[in-house]
Amino acid sequence: MWIRAILVAVLVCLLILHFLKLLKTFKKYPRGPPLHIIAAKFIWAGFRVYPNLFVETAKEYGNIYTLWGVTLHIVILSGFRAVKEGLIKNSEIFSGRPVTPFYQAVAQEKGIVFSNGHTWKQQRKFGIATMRKLGMGKKGVQNQIEEEAHQLVETFAHTKGQPFDPSLPILNSVCNVICALVFGHRYSVDDEQFLKLMKAIEYSVKFGGTVFHLLYEGFPWIMKHIKWPYKKAFAAVDVVLSHASRETEAHRAQLAVHDPRDFIDYYLLQMERSKNDPTSTYDDANLFQCISDLFVAGTDTTSATLQWALLLMVTHPDIQEKVQKEIEDAFGSSQIISYQDRKKVPYTFATIHEIQRFKCILLAGNPRLTVDDVTILGAFIPKGTMVVPDVHSVVYDPKIWETPQKFNPNHFLDKDGKFVDREELLLFGAGARMCLGKEMAKMELFTFFTSLLRAFTFKLPEGVTEVNSEPVKGLTMTPHHYKLCAVPRLSDS
Repeated sequence: MWIRAILVAVLVCLLILHFLKLLKTFKKYPRGPPLHIIAAKFIWAGFRVYPNLFVETAKEYGNIYTLWGVTLHIVILSGFRAVKEGLIKNSEIFSGRPVTPFYQAVAQEKGIVFSNGHTWKQQRKFGIATMRKLGMGKKGVQNQIEEEAHQLVETFAHTKGQPFDPSLPILNSVCNVICALVFGHRYSVDDEQFLKLMKAIEYSVKFGGTVFHLLYEGFPWIMKHIKWPYKKAFAAVDVVLSHASRETEAHRAQLAVHDPRDFIDYYLLQMERSKNDPTSTYDDANLFQCISDLFVAGTDTTSATLQWALLLMVTHPDIQEKVQKEIEDAFGSSQIISYQDRKKVPYTFATIHEIQRFKCILLAGNPRLTVDDVTILGAFIPKGTMVVPDVHSVVYDPKIWETPQKFNPNHFLDKDGKFVDREELLLFGAGARMCLGKEMAKMELFTFFTSLLRAFTFKLPEGVTEVNSEPVKGLTMTPHHYKLCAVPRLSDS
């Protein structure tokens, strides 16, 4: 009996000490509500309250506030001023990446997205330099994007104007752009290895934000011993890494020293040059994870945006018609529309940017970790704090956008109808951790969108009058599966 009493007393003392420690910690951070209250509201009401839930929280606690958990504290940057002050003006201080338990198990702090310090700096620097080299070559990224856009138009044409789901063909084409960049070749849509790779990438993305993912992050010491909910997720990661390994070995067998063809070639050459450098982080493990990062970050986001684009053209036929007229007036019947031609079609380019704003595919900006103490807008944020930029508070801010809740391409046009690049569109991040595939993604969106809109008029199937415009719940906000008709433009006349 007395042993039980001692254990209870010890437990009470530990709880009191933990509570006192939390009280001391609270004073260091910006004020804010308990994390479980926000999470409960979010789960109860679903995505329909977003972004209002966090906007209301910012009204009560300010544009920089803390969500408090038992072991986890997250500082939220709300509104463009706070996000800019953190991610851009204090870019280096906000350059860390918090590595949560699940992503530590998945990526082991390798590659670009989930690494920090020296490893991150080396891998990112190499990634940026290599993306530029690949984009400027004779067979650069733009050429491959144009080829994939042509293939996608052909695929849509085979439907002969009948209802079909565009999601898989779009995903195929976007994934093949990354394949060409990384592996130096595209795959047939019937290739078993390609289909397996796509399914693995898709599942990896969809797993993020699920209940089991969140349970692993919250209770890793328990969940890592419960294998079955994570078997498929870890298997999907292994598929991507194994594919990267096979492609790397094939490249080693025929390494193009004088004429590197793709990302793997450039990386293997860098490994050879750095083999006597004790500070080098260029190795197979980092290469495989870099490849995984490129596929996961570059496939789902662009694919989802293009799916939203076609859905919005269906529901806004007046805007679709205006885009088509501008493309016809600028290019006529020429076969190729290059990204360099974007200034000739300002309304079309503005429409693409408005699609990204209006159907923001990010639940929130990628989390950062402060590498030093910092004070921004009067709020002190300690070193080692997880910071999340609330992207929705920026892209739907009525103080920034004339009609934030309405699809309106004029948000990106000046009074003379010229395109205006708005810095408030932060979907590719900002500062030191800005997405290194930003320019490639912009090239893809422009080339695919203009190619499809020139070739087809998109309509709802006969008898269908409404579409589900709510996003699928996950870390990215993708549309529900839908069907449309791609009517060849020649039939319009």
